Amino acid sequence: MSHSHSHSHIEENIPENSLRYKETIRVTLVGSIVDLALGIAKIIGGYFAQSQALIADGIHSLSDLVTDGAVLYAAKHSHREADEDHPYGHGRIETVATVMLGIALIAVAVGISYDALQRLFHPETLWVPSSLAIVIALISVFAKEAIYHYTMRVARKYKSKMLRANAWHSRTDAISSIIVVIGVAGSMAGLSYLDALAAIVVGLMVAKIGIDLSWESLKELIDTSLEAERVETIRKAILDVDGVNSLHILRTRMMGGDALVDVHIQVAPDISVSEGHFISETVRSRLIHDIDYVSDVMVHIDPEDDEKYPLNTKLPLRKEIEEKIRRACDGIEEADQIEDMGLHYLEGKIQLDLFLPLSILHNAGPDEVSALKEKFRSALSSVKDVTGIDLYFK
Repeated sequence: MSHSHSHSHIEENIPENSLRYKETIRVTLVGSIVDLALGIAKIIGGYFAQSQALIADGIHSLSDLVTDGAVLYAAKHSHREADEDHPYGHGRIETVATVMLGIALIAVAVGISYDALQRLFHPETLWVPSSLAIVIALISVFAKEAIYHYTMRVARKYKSKMLRANAWHSRTDAISSIIVVIGVAGSMAGLSYLDALAAIVVGLMVAKIGIDLSWESLKELIDTSLEAERVETIRKAILDVDGVNSLHILRTRMMGGDALVDVHIQVAPDISVSEGHFISETVRSRLIHDIDYVSDVMVHIDPEDDEKYPLNTKLPLRKEIEEKIRRACDGIEEADQIEDMGLHYLEGKIQLDLFLPLSILHNAGPDEVSALKEKFRSALSSVKDVTGIDLYFK
C-alpha cells in the first residue's frame, strides 16, 4: 500500500489567490467608505429631520465598519500560503470570520426587532419626521443594494462565504433603510405602527440569514461532509479513472471555499508500485482540474478492500520473512538459487512468489517443476504467515 499526496496545486493557484486577495480588499474598502459616509449622513440627517429610525439606521451603518474590518483582517491572513505550522493553509480563518459575521447579523436583527417593539408599545416616544429622512433613507437603499450586488459578484467568483456574509450584511442595511422609509412615511401619514411591524418582520429575515451563515460555517469547522450530490460527482470521477477497480472510505470536508478529499482506491494487487502511484496521481489530478470546488486530494492505494480484509499489522516485513523462508528452505538445493521474492500482503496473510534462474528448467520437465514446487510448499508450511507459493523462472 502507498499514499500519494501532493501540494503542487498550491503553487499553481498563487496568482489566483493573489487576485482574490486584491479583489476582496477592493470590494471591502469600497463598502467601508460607503458605510462611513452613509452612517454620518444618517445620524446628522436624522437629527435635523427628527427621525429616530434614521439615527438608529446610521448607527447600524457605522456598525458595518466593524465587520468590514474583520473581513479585511481575514482576507489578509486566510490566503497566506501553507507553512510549517499550517500545512493545510489558512482557509479556516475565513470560516471563523464568517461565523462572526453571521453572529453580527443575528445581533443586528435582535436590535432591529427590539427597537421596533419599543416603538410599537411606546408610540408617543416617536418624533414626527420630515421628508428629508425619506430622501436620505432612499439614497441609502440604492447605495447599499449596489454594494450588495458588487460584493456578492466577487463572493460568487471566488466561492467566498465570508464575502457572501458581508454582502448580506450590506443588504440588511438596505432593508433597514426601507424600514425607515416605511416608518417615516407611515408616521407622516399618522400610521406610526407600520414602522414597528415592518421592522419586526425584517428583523426575523435578517436573523434567519445570520443563523444560516453561521450554521454552514460551524459545520465546516467540525469537518462536515460535502452535500450528497457533490460527493457522488467525486465518486464517479474517481471510478472513471482506468485502473481503479473500486473505492471506499471516501471522506470530504470544506476549508474556506475549497473541498478537501481523502479516498481509498482499490487497484489490481499484482501491478507495480509505480503503476499504482501513477493511478493515484491521475485520480488526484483529475479531481483537482475537473471539479472546480476540489483543491486538495489524498489518495490511499489498496490491493484489496481493507474494510473487508483489515490489514494484519502483526505480519513480518520483508527482511524478517526472507530470513524465515531461507531457513525453512535450507534443505532444498534450488533454494540457494532464489534470485528474488515477491511478497503479496493479502487477506491477512503473505502470498509468496519465488523467482529462480531459467537454467533450472534445462533438464526439467513439467513433473520435475511440480515436484520442485511441492518441495517448496512443504518446506514453507512451517512458516505460519505464508499462505501460498508460486514459482517463476527468468
